[in-house]
Amino acid sequence: MHTTIQYMAAENTLAPAVSGDGGQALAEDSRDFAGTVGDVTVANPAMTARNVNVWYGEQQAIIDTSLDIGKSQVISMIGPSGCGKSTFIRCLNRMNDTIDSCRVTGDIRLEGQNIYDKKLDVVPLRAQVGMVFQKPNPFPKSIYDNVAYGPRIHGLAEDKQGVDEIVETSLSKAGLWDEVKDRLGEPGTGLSGGQQQRLCIARTIAVSPEVILMDEPCSALDPIATATIEELIDELRQHYAIAIVTHSMQQAARVSQRTAYFHLGRLIEVGATDDIFTNPGHRLTEDYITGRFG
Repeated sequence: MHTTIQYMAAENTLAPAVSGDGGQALAEDSRDFAGTVGDVTVANPAMTARNVNVWYGEQQAIIDTSLDIGKSQVISMIGPSGCGKSTFIRCLNRMNDTIDSCRVTGDIRLEGQNIYDKKLDVVPLRAQVGMVFQKPNPFPKSIYDNVAYGPRIHGLAEDKQGVDEIVETSLSKAGLWDEVKDRLGEPGTGLSGGQQQRLCIARTIAVSPEVILMDEPCSALDPIATATIEELIDELRQHYAIAIVTHSMQQAARVSQRTAYFHLGRLIEVGATDDIFTNPGHRLTEDYITGRFG
């Protein structure tokens, strides 16, 4: 019988309400979890996470998760709502620091440096590990100033000519320059939704990150804008490590080289995207990608 899972709160909720004959099996699979299926490591990682646990108050949202983010590739993180994938990705640039009740343990490193070192300044960290959110969030500034803001505060250009070059390069990499080059002084908020998201991507890459995190970057966009962003992601992976959270398995199959499947706070399986979707190694992964629950 088809199993229905309803998650009762946001990403940090682990306990699902399950109906249907498969509910007991899902709970048993979760309790009997023996470790992540697949190799969590890569040969050339930009970031490494080992034995990461996350709590919101007394509620544990991520359970003993280890995973590498590889250079020059895209890893998709998939799973049902509430499985912990967004919580995990927010650990990678310490966005969870903004939540008072959140506590993170484990070891997360960027190019070998512990990003949770108490001496580490999170401002340059969030430049090195940029984030593109679900809903486009351009600053209430001009298109030019949206992109120039980061390089200015981080001192990445010596003069206006240097800033101009960064703005043009970043907008070009984001596939937006030709569309906005004659109206850089207009508000970024006046662009279409897809253009705003590309502007946010340009703003992210303007500070020369090593890793780009994307939390459902296309969920608020129409199919045409989504296709444009997906093409852009494929181009950007030549220069950056990219981790994307998506509810769309079709999108994960299109844009990523590796896929990680999360379930109830645990990383169940990780591997080459083609393998995950055609020959999954864990029952929970297979049940999710075949639509038995979701």
